[in-house]
Amino acid sequence: MWRDSFRLQIFCLLMAILAIVVLVHNFFQLEHLDDDTVSGSNWITENNVQHSLSQTTKTTRKPYCGYKQQILSKREQAEQESLLAAIKWPKPSDSKIAFVQSTDPAHSDFVILKPSRFFKVGDRLEVLVRMKDFQGKPKQYGGDYLQARIHSPLLKAGATGRIVDCHNGLYKVFFTLLWPGEVKVSVSLVHPSEAIQVLLRLREERPDRVYFKSSFKSGRYSETTECNVCLPGDLPVCNFTDLYTGEPWFCYKPRKLSCASRISHAKGGYQKGLLTQEESLFFQSDVNIKRPILSSGPDSVIVKPKAFTDSSGMDRAEDPTASPSGYYYEDQWRSRTHWIHHFNKSDDITKCLQGKVIHLFGDSTIRQWFEYLTAFVPDLVEFNLGSPKNVGPFMSVDLKHNILLKFRCHGPPIRFSTVFSSELRYIANELNGIVGGRNTVIAITIWSHFSTFPVEVYIQRLRNIRRSVIQLLDRSPKTLIIIRTANVQELGPEVSLFNSDWYSFQLDSVMRKMFSGIAVHFVDAWEMSLAHYLPHNLHPKEVIVKNQIDAFLSYVCPLQT
Repeated sequence: MWRDSFRLQIFCLLMAILAIVVLVHNFFQLEHLDDDTVSGSNWITENNVQHSLSQTTKTTRKPYCGYKQQILSKREQAEQESLLAAIKWPKPSDSKIAFVQSTDPAHSDFVILKPSRFFKVGDRLEVLVRMKDFQGKPKQYGGDYLQARIHSPLLKAGATGRIVDCHNGLYKVFFTLLWPGEVKVSVSLVHPSEAIQVLLRLREERPDRVYFKSSFKSGRYSETTECNVCLPGDLPVCNFTDLYTGEPWFCYKPRKLSCASRISHAKGGYQKGLLTQEESLFFQSDVNIKRPILSSGPDSVIVKPKAFTDSSGMDRAEDPTASPSGYYYEDQWRSRTHWIHHFNKSDDITKCLQGKVIHLFGDSTIRQWFEYLTAFVPDLVEFNLGSPKNVGPFMSVDLKHNILLKFRCHGPPIRFSTVFSSELRYIANELNGIVGGRNTVIAITIWSHFSTFPVEVYIQRLRNIRRSVIQLLDRSPKTLIIIRTANVQELGPEVSLFNSDWYSFQLDSVMRKMFSGIAVHFVDAWEMSLAHYLPHNLHPKEVIVKNQIDAFLSYVCPLQT
């Protein structure tokens, strides 16, 4: 009897040991996944990236989206709903429109209302745009994305217009006539309404269409995995969500390395095959992307000067949200909301910035400011921090005049080549570390790298930055904070899917609303790039950057009027 009891005890002991062995084995496999442990996966090490698993398996995967899990206060939720409602775009009544029924800029036209009337500086000019499809039939619904400007090539003058969608295929464009002479009207179709619906779908359903990667390294062994705001949730991930701001960021966990071994972040690439064959017809460079719409009558008016005004003070607007915010005249930007001094000599810039610390936060479009100032001001010498080219951080110093100029890119998502993990900083956290004061100048831009994500991701980022801005101004009210807006750029079929002006326009609208009523200033890079005669470019040419710098420095050193 005792022998049976002893055998039973031995058997139970062996089963317990076996259970422990299996548990340890499973835990080891979870920590160190081999190539064979996940069906359909594509784990690649040694400087190769692990691509999206959703494309290599038939399993339906639930995205792990940190931005969807954020907890908002009632006030934040109400603001977010209000912002999303403000940028809601008109939709066609039918979700599937044949290409021949989509907007054709070649068949569409515009007319200047009352072109023969007597116009003087300060008057309003109204233009009616009539959209038609490829069969020449009038469109019955709105939702097309247009851009419009007035310009006088000989004067190198230009300004943008305000566009109103009548939701019936007609659009009204309102211009303020700001200089005398012959003024021409130009209207372009950026995207037909049918293309906008595709862009909307991609923004909501394919935030992974730009993917990122991080390298992990320990000793001589390294691995590279995919990263993003959203990742399929059935594989181990490294959670790099920022502890202070709650900004979500995830990478697939390396097979053999810990999450703490991450050394760098980089752009992985762009997904292909995002469109159906029918959808691709809405994105053709010479057909319906940024194509001119011609006038069916006169395309210009003659504007007479005001006899009692000086040309340097034409039609100033007290409202900081005035449209347009400014205009070009003789290739110089003239703001309607604040006086601009043109810093044509390096000595003028040195005198303005003497004794100041200037922080530039954002993407490559504000890095242009760092590059311009460092190149233009002789005594401002770049200090070699050993940072990767075009990535940063960068720093220039003028010891003689006590000037410190710094640039740092914003935190992920950012599509730079390689950023060291230690240099991945969120703007909100950087602002929290700045003492501030009357000799501190901060310039921020953040927009381009958020164009592929749902707008909620951008709202959360701006909410964190805004909170830090308000706190900084509360403890140091004399700190100067300037926001550089988005700008237009050259578009083709592929770029449109990732960085369309329409995406940028929507984000820029959100940013302006979220920072309205706060003691910050704006450099309107959007209008400054759209109103100019040069071709659109993600990185505007030097003449436009110079005008941006003039507007920026005019806040730092305002003219005494």
